[in-house]
Amino acid sequence: MTTMLPNVPTPPSPGRKRPTIRDVAREAGVSYATVSRVLNGREWVSPEAVRAVRDAISRTGYTANPHARSLATGRSGSIAFLLTEPQHLLFEDPNFSVLLRGVAQALSDRELTLILMIASTPEERARTISYLSGGHVDGVLLFSPHSGDPLLGQLVQAEVPIVACGRVLGYEQLISSVMADDRNGGRSAVEHLIAAGCTRIATITGPQDTGGGVDRLQGYHDALIAHGDTIEPGRVAHGDWSRASGAAAMRTLLEHDPELDAVFAASDAMAEGALRVLREAARAVPGDVRVVGFDDSGLAATTEPPLTTVRHPLDRVAEEMVRLLTDVIAGRTPLSITVPTSLVVRESSPA
Repeated sequence: MTTMLPNVPTPPSPGRKRPTIRDVAREAGVSYATVSRVLNGREWVSPEAVRAVRDAISRTGYTANPHARSLATGRSGSIAFLLTEPQHLLFEDPNFSVLLRGVAQALSDRELTLILMIASTPEERARTISYLSGGHVDGVLLFSPHSGDPLLGQLVQAEVPIVACGRVLGYEQLISSVMADDRNGGRSAVEHLIAAGCTRIATITGPQDTGGGVDRLQGYHDALIAHGDTIEPGRVAHGDWSRASGAAAMRTLLEHDPELDAVFAASDAMAEGALRVLREAARAVPGDVRVVGFDDSGLAATTEPPLTTVRHPLDRVAEEMVRLLTDVIAGRTPLSITVPTSLVVRESSPA
């Protein structure tokens, strides 16, 4: 069996002049302008001309000069991954690592450079705005935005193309976003618990200044109301997505209602914290208390017991964010995309 190897451009040997666009044009038998349009992905180039240019690039060993292209197009070729949470959460919360990996791959596929930025303090925010306003990036992928954060208004004023992960409260018409169907995901989690016969269902919410935190709590309400159940304020405790906040919220819930029989935690990390507290309180899972999380991060399958959770398709979210940002950079109208969720049943709350 013979394997055909793809054409690989040969790098210029030492002392040999670096091939230019004009060399490619001469080799392809087309104009300089045609080569430029092909390299920059412009329209109005025939398929035959595209093939001729690509073949000529392969034969000449031409590679683009990023600095020259930046000067010619007015673009940097760089995209910022901007996290507005404390730095330690980048490593503690498994969702951020999945999103970072997905974004890095999607940008690499488009020959764009990823710049990681963290802006959780006033000083970091000031440096971030200064950098982004200076034209050093073509756009921003914004993660974990909180309503009331002055950074949001500053980003909009800087007129930097932005796509957020999740709904940005108060900026829905100004900032494009890609989000999971958080509300229906929360509702499906609670309906699963109701179908299992649970009658004293508590929830640990995400931050209520985030779209995901608000919508997942609303899904909890929707399910209870649809089944004629009463919403007890004492069965709602708030967290910040972290394990520690999930543990603290679980202690509060048990103090209010020691006989609760189910918990819906708005993130897997908070659910893991809740599982630890339930073990300490000698409450068996799922025998005494069923637990459902949200995200289906790598964490969910490793908890004890493995966690029933709502799958948040983070790889797809990352890809859609990059795709949408390239549209916004090209001048298209901001819009929002919602991707569906699904319930993944494991031992913490079997069917």
